[in-house]
Amino acid sequence: MLLKQIESKGLAHYSYLIGDGAEAAVIDPRRDVDIYIELARKNGMHLGTVLETHRNEDCLVGSLEIQRQTGAEVCHADDQLPYEYGRPVKGGDQWQVGRLRIKALKTPGHTPGSFSYLLHDAEGNPWAIFTGDALFAGDVGRVDFLGEDHIREMAGQLYDSLYSEILPLGDGVIVFPAHGSGSACGFDIAERRVSTVGIEKIANPALQHAGREDFISGVGKIMEKAPYFERMEKYNLEGAPPLGGIPDPKALSPAQFASESENQNALVVDVRTELEFGSSHIPGSLFVFSDGLERFAGFFVPPDRKLLLVGEGDYPEDCIVRLRRIGFDNIAGYLTGGMNHWQSAGLATASTKTVAVQGLCRILDRSDDFWLLDVRQTEELQKQGVITGAHHIPITQITERFDEVPRDENVYIFCGSGLRAMIVASILQQNDYDNISVALGGFRGWISTSCPIQSY
Repeated sequence: MLLKQIESKGLAHYSYLIGDGAEAAVIDPRRDVDIYIELARKNGMHLGTVLETHRNEDCLVGSLEIQRQTGAEVCHADDQLPYEYGRPVKGGDQWQVGRLRIKALKTPGHTPGSFSYLLHDAEGNPWAIFTGDALFAGDVGRVDFLGEDHIREMAGQLYDSLYSEILPLGDGVIVFPAHGSGSACGFDIAERRVSTVGIEKIANPALQHAGREDFISGVGKIMEKAPYFERMEKYNLEGAPPLGGIPDPKALSPAQFASESENQNALVVDVRTELEFGSSHIPGSLFVFSDGLERFAGFFVPPDRKLLLVGEGDYPEDCIVRLRRIGFDNIAGYLTGGMNHWQSAGLATASTKTVAVQGLCRILDRSDDFWLLDVRQTEELQKQGVITGAHHIPITQITERFDEVPRDENVYIFCGSGLRAMIVASILQQNDYDNISVALGGFRGWISTSCPIQSY
């Protein structure tokens, strides 16, 4: 028997391979599907069934690609949508995988036609449930994708799904969600990769509401939606384009890279660390650290731009895979040898000033010649506190509001680590700001007395 949870980092996306005997099934596969096919093959199994819990919004699914390669049956949720592949799941549908049995439970709320899949063991006992975006560890799925007018309706459906279908299954039933901590599909998902119904009853804040109306008020909120979500929704109805038909990015010498970057449609994306970018980078480039590509490229990288990557020097395979998982197939090339080769070729570089968080606090305490920009999300301010005198513009709003940032003052950017602050700095530099510095270091290092931390 085989039960494998497969994580796509950055997206905090979980997919699952279930197998027994000669048969295997996959739930919510990611776009790059080799891992499922190879695992099934190595275990002597045929991957014959693909199940989707809902129409994904944050990434491309690989259902159609698995079908192309293995002939698997694809069964999708949300039958109210115009899918161009597979067949719709119906409540009560069942699939036999060796001695194991999977049953479809209709659990709407996150989307109108979401499904969960209940796995029965070889003896027929309910063993585990794959909840998609209905129930996470420590959270429940967002209910705002249909807009504010439908939030109460969707939150009510989610309540009914949880309390009528999932929670009555029994405390010992294992919960396998579609996302983990850091996903944009929940409010504040816990770090537990796996849970149980019993643990969630006790430890999940979203399940502590006093009845249906209280639940609706608590979870019925509008959350931020990345611009690329609409493209994912469209592609996941049509089926993602096959990866095999996409040309590999070209290895470019510094001279070739410089020539390509002069194209007005080209965008240089630097995926190194914030320290490396701050020290030296190609003028006009956008900084997005590699582990943040899925989260931030969807906000700041236009889908029609030709992308040129700057990494550590070798083929940036992991970054290419991460970008393709969210539909960025237009990666034209990458800089061979990284910035060392660029500098050796005598080409122009830029830098970004940095200061340790303790040093920034000392600057604030001895001078009033500063403008402090805090780019944390509002939820972080609520938990961690606000900095007195700081101007708050969440990182995901900076492209719409950068004109609020003064050009005639010394601007210090803070996020709590430096990673997101450096993204914002690169965007401001693209817009001809030259008076900016990035604070490096965590929130724990804040020691300013003139700009203390206060409750939100």
